[in-house]
Amino acid sequence: MERHEIEAFLTLAEELHFRRTSERLGLAQGRVSQTIKKLERRIGVPLFERTSRRVALTAIGEQLRDDLLPAHRQIQRAVARATETGRGIGGTLRVGYSGPMIAETILKAAERFRARYPGSDVQIQEVQLCDPFGPIRSGRVHVQITERPVTEPDLTVGPLVLAAPRALMVPDHHPLARRASVSLEDLAGASLVTITGSVAPYWLDHHYPRSTPAGRTIPRGPTAMYWPELLTLVAAGGGVSPACATVERYYARPGITWVPFHDAPPVEFGFLWPASGETARVRAFVELCPTVA
Repeated sequence: MERHEIEAFLTLAEELHFRRTSERLGLAQGRVSQTIKKLERRIGVPLFERTSRRVALTAIGEQLRDDLLPAHRQIQRAVARATETGRGIGGTLRVGYSGPMIAETILKAAERFRARYPGSDVQIQEVQLCDPFGPIRSGRVHVQITERPVTEPDLTVGPLVLAAPRALMVPDHHPLARRASVSLEDLAGASLVTITGSVAPYWLDHHYPRSTPAGRTIPRGPTAMYWPELLTLVAAGGGVSPACATVERYYARPGITWVPFHDAPPVEFGFLWPASGETARVRAFVELCPTVA
């Protein structure tokens, strides 16, 4: 059997309608009919029962369909794998993330990515807040999802993946811990625990502001290199610290109360990759991930 005969037969076996089959294959209806008749003459028996009202598979037609389908699907997968590999989508993609909530999204996207692009793999790596652009610049990751803003000339800012409300982490004994919500103005009366390291000043000032919207100074407290260290400082009474509210379920611990902000902008998480590193593999993952998020 030739390929066009197999495709015509299997499509008609699925549609059981000559017009719909011809539309799916992009062929004239008469061409489909001729192909099926030629195939039936070669096999020597009818494969379809035709009346003015319906088309149905014969017993031998059903047998042929069941025998052909697995092989045909395997051929389709092989062609798809070769095509995607040729486009540069096959292979390993290393994806960075800055928090457990984003890791969950990436893991779900990775599973769908592997299914859609056979021969591909996705490896994930946590990116520390103290060095948010180090792994992407060194090539340890090809693309990452991180907190905005990102304004770096050597990095391309991709689409937004998700946005989440902010909360303030405060020691249990702090006066703000008894509040139903807090305001950005409340930060003027508290010591702010912040992240230090290779952090862009504009990023630091966005997430750990130096003044309130009304212009009041926000006192600076101790600094931390890593997230667990920051949690320890807050729990020990070293100060307060803003965070993405939805990660409380990952980091809830004794000594810290999470109080929602009622006037702070959301934390936005988006893609970024090297300006010189936009590959077909990166683009394919970037396009797929927001549908999962």
